[in-house]
Amino acid sequence: MSPLLLPRRRNERETPSDVPALDPPITVGRWDVSWTLPAALLLLIVVADWRAPEHMRIVTWVGLVPAFAAGMCGVWTTAAFAVVCLGTVIGLEQSLDHQYPMGVSEFLLVVTACVLSVLASALRLRANRQVRRLEDAAQATRLAVLRPIPPRIGGVRTANVYLAAERAAKVGGDFFDVQPTPFGPRVLLGDVQGKGTSAVDAAAALLSAFRETAYYEADLAVVAERLEHRIRRQNQYVSLLGESGERFATAVLVGLPPEDSGWLEMVNFGHEAPYAITGERVWALPEGEGTPLGLTELTGRLPPVRRVAFPGEATLLLYTDGVSEARDRNGTFLPLAEELAGASDTSPRGVVELVEHAVLRHTRGRLTDDTAVLAVRRDPDPPADGLTLD
Repeated sequence: MSPLLLPRRRNERETPSDVPALDPPITVGRWDVSWTLPAALLLLIVVADWRAPEHMRIVTWVGLVPAFAAGMCGVWTTAAFAVVCLGTVIGLEQSLDHQYPMGVSEFLLVVTACVLSVLASALRLRANRQVRRLEDAAQATRLAVLRPIPPRIGGVRTANVYLAAERAAKVGGDFFDVQPTPFGPRVLLGDVQGKGTSAVDAAAALLSAFRETAYYEADLAVVAERLEHRIRRQNQYVSLLGESGERFATAVLVGLPPEDSGWLEMVNFGHEAPYAITGERVWALPEGEGTPLGLTELTGRLPPVRRVAFPGEATLLLYTDGVSEARDRNGTFLPLAEELAGASDTSPRGVVELVEHAVLRHTRGRLTDDTAVLAVRRDPDPPADGLTLD
């Protein structure tokens, strides 16, 4: 897995305690060996000063050692290196009869470097703790908005991944969910225009409306209508708070019948066309000819509910523009259809992993937009999860 992967992935429940410790040290097995690099630098300076000509005093460079330690070690380790470095300077001056001894100003320079290195180490750790607290808060927000989706729920198998363009943000305007209902599983994925907390608020509002309406309304057109009303109410609410500009969202709403009938229902609010993937072929479902959520007043009607052929063994892939608009250094878009055509594993997890790796490889990990990927497929032997009881 690429080390450039930002958040934790697929169906894996995260808690703030799962976040790695601050600045993990350099380790060999279970041993912390981050101190070895400053120690090696100190040894190199001592040997160089010992063997250097008398007119060249390398020992004054010893102030680099605690500065180096401040970047990778804790405060106490940095302080220990500072003390050792001062002792080394004094020891070398007393043991060697130099024609060019270290002056007071040079010694004070080393002392100053040691003191500032200890302070820098303390400030670095303090800043890192503050960043980690912010990441924990962002992670809690993500769990509140994008709840973990079980790998098997409501008669489908699922897999998903969310890649945040900014590591500390964890969540943005991209959203998705799978809702088991008495009318079959229903799926929603979309992308709110813009960034910031107002985009997250809009995504949370749409997801909450979807989770309730999709469960109680048999007609997918009614679910689509409720989503449109919800984003309008959200825009009215934020306008009362003095925020300018209205949010809108592209989205795909999918309904699968309880039994495999060889089709699905779909409402596309101006979003990218989903893909259907089997072991034999890959094809795109109809693109969104309707306006995004929040802008349907421009056309005076909601996008229609389309019944689309969809075999039971196929995997449905939904994604946001972080995938479709992923570019390499030359500005070339990711050839998603070609990537999917080469898939050896067409299960939801296999498809999500393929897309995730393709995006990170194509962009070299330099994501310019949040990326959400969701894949679902009918479960041939669904467990009795009890989530669709009236």
